[in-house]
Amino acid sequence: MTDSPRTVLIMDTTLRDGEQTHGVSFSPDEKVNIAKVLLDLVRVDRIEVASARVSPGEQDALGRIIDWAATRGLAERVEVLGFVDGGRSVEWIASAGGRVLNLLAKGSETHCRGQLGKTLDEHAADVRETVAIALARGLKVNIYLEDWSNGYQDQPGYVYGLMERLADCGIAHFMLPDTLGVMTPERVTLAMGDMIRRFPGARFDFHPHNDYGLATANVLAAAAAGAAAVHCTVNCLGERAGNASLAEVAVNLRDQLGFTIGIDESHLARVSELVEYFSGKRIADNAPIVGADVFTQTAGIHADGDRKGSLYHTRLSPERFARRRKYALGKLAGKASLAKNLERLDISLSEENQRRVLARIVELGDSKKTITIEDLPFIIAEVLDSKDYHHAELLACTVTSSLDLESTASIKLRLGAEVFSAAGSGNGGFAAFDNALARLVKRQGISLPGLKDFEVRIPKGGRSDALTECTITWEGEGDQGEFKTRGVHANQVYAAVAAAMRMLNIVMHRALTEGQSDAAAALA
Repeated sequence: MTDSPRTVLIMDTTLRDGEQTHGVSFSPDEKVNIAKVLLDLVRVDRIEVASARVSPGEQDALGRIIDWAATRGLAERVEVLGFVDGGRSVEWIASAGGRVLNLLAKGSETHCRGQLGKTLDEHAADVRETVAIALARGLKVNIYLEDWSNGYQDQPGYVYGLMERLADCGIAHFMLPDTLGVMTPERVTLAMGDMIRRFPGARFDFHPHNDYGLATANVLAAAAAGAAAVHCTVNCLGERAGNASLAEVAVNLRDQLGFTIGIDESHLARVSELVEYFSGKRIADNAPIVGADVFTQTAGIHADGDRKGSLYHTRLSPERFARRRKYALGKLAGKASLAKNLERLDISLSEENQRRVLARIVELGDSKKTITIEDLPFIIAEVLDSKDYHHAELLACTVTSSLDLESTASIKLRLGAEVFSAAGSGNGGFAAFDNALARLVKRQGISLPGLKDFEVRIPKGGRSDALTECTITWEGEGDQGEFKTRGVHANQVYAAVAAAMRMLNIVMHRALTEGQSDAAAALA
């Protein structure tokens, strides 16, 4: 006889607690799109999407999410934070079609007396009244015991008393927040275990905060201690230092604790990227699971180990998350790192030429140059004095920008052996150049990738005439995936122009080697 698999529900509160991140405000359209990805693709068990009575836009977003979720039988997985306010939150939620109220109550005597000026009995009576109103309107009710972590530590009698007064009034989940992020895993284990033993008929959630950097660890402790559900957000968004990361929580529950959960891990990076874009809050490149660099091997010895039997691989394989292993090029790169990148590009070089190219890569890395796999063909062409990757050359370019007028650009390009000219306009200097370039190459049968991200960087403490580095991320087609190009120039527009020209050379070379475009190949 085998033990039943341990299960725990995951509630994502990106659209409620995550929106309490400083500077973050999601539009109704953004909320709807994030909700769809979380429920339909990532498959979280529950999502909290709004706070009651905040704004008409918030209510509109809730209604649209509920309408969509109802068509898929998921409406009861959509939850809304509400308040002890005589039923006004209940009506706000119900009128938008909401099915679940997450009622905010006071989980510490300090908050109850200090904020509300009420006794335990008075507050419990108010809560019971609101719960009764919600149940009468057909809503399911969960309850947050706000500041529970401090209440449990400083006034446990208050916490027990509140639970005793609410245990029989029809509450589905009692949600225990570490509101100020003060708990440790050891304290969470003891406190959650105690609550479960004292109130065996209740279902408890744990809601973390990351003020001490312990949110994920505390979530794991709560789950191991018997919590029915745990809360998290995409990219660790949330009040102050944030909540716990959805990706970290899901993967650790599976790998470290052996829980059975419903999350589809192949979409974790996608939802992270979506929330990053909508929130404007960039995640660190080394953020576990979803960061840009977490599946990149930098040290040459690691690449060598991978070539000799995947010696540096773990359960966290990039393929598990619909991502790809990368091998960095820089001063720490070795022969194996270069070989892995050449293999991916399907480029063959002799041992001697590999040695020369690697020496150049190390030299560039020593001078703090950033090198990507997209740069490698150009480095090879430079070292071997080859023109194989120089399919396009910008011969002349004029960009004019004016206040309250569209910017304009005139360009002259060499494509292969022929010279072409074009002009364009746009709402900025680079937009004008980009439009002119697209117009010119379209006439030659060349299709350019879409611009996905645009980042400009200058050295900290730099002068106004300092060199500018522009990094552009392009949308790849088919199995190519997205790719990045960089340009450096004292003028930030021309740094972007340089990045775009490198992109054009990559596109034309792919057309030549893969036969994607007869016209582009002919020009190349």
